[in-house]
Amino acid sequence: MMKNYKIKKHWILALFIGFLCIGLTRGQADARAKELLDKASSTMSSYKNVAMDFDYVLDNRAEDVKQEMSGDVLLEGDKYVVNLFGTQQIFDGEKTYTIIPENEEVNISEMDVDQDNAFTPSKFYSFYESGYGYEMDELKTVNGKKVQFVKLTPIDSESEISIILVGIEVNTNHIYQVIEVGTNKTRTILTASNIRTNQDLDGSAFVFDEKKYEELNYMINK
Repeated sequence: MMKNYKIKKHWILALFIGFLCIGLTRGQADARAKELLDKASSTMSSYKNVAMDFDYVLDNRAEDVKQEMSGDVLLEGDKYVVNLFGTQQIFDGEKTYTIIPENEEVNISEMDVDQDNAFTPSKFYSFYESGYGYEMDELKTVNGKKVQFVKLTPIDSESEISIILVGIEVNTNHIYQVIEVGTNKTRTILTASNIRTNQDLDGSAFVFDEKKYEELNYMINK
């Protein structure tokens, strides 16, 4: 289980990126890239909520390790539910609930959304605004979709990230793919699919039912 936890932390870093660095370089080459990123950010954050499935690939050729799996995420305001690695994580705007059926346990922690290292959906849509230089990269066809990539380069010279490629679907301005390349050449790739927006959600979508897990005899760690 510990191995999965470490990978999960890396996945969160790969997708929701960029809360520790400072500054931002700009130049003529960056203007088009920033315009595209701003457009994608504006589009994604304009929805009341967003749900999507995604494919996750971790490719560490140096260690001859390749993992592929699927997950899903639901985002609304600063609340989210993520399912990956057989684990569910819920953030209700105040607390994070990590439900681990394999261990029959739930870990509950407080989170200050104003802290730089706190993930919220709004930060997902705007992570590129600080800590990275950026430039236009290739226009590719990915799974039949026309995707324009923007290359982000961390300004922090000690970052373990070499580059991040953000792929934006041309027809929808949705963030479709995120590729992180580490300084050790490990590649982490997330590809979105089945994106649904502005769904009618009931009031329980982001509510943790503590009584349910108590009745299942889960260990609840607060």
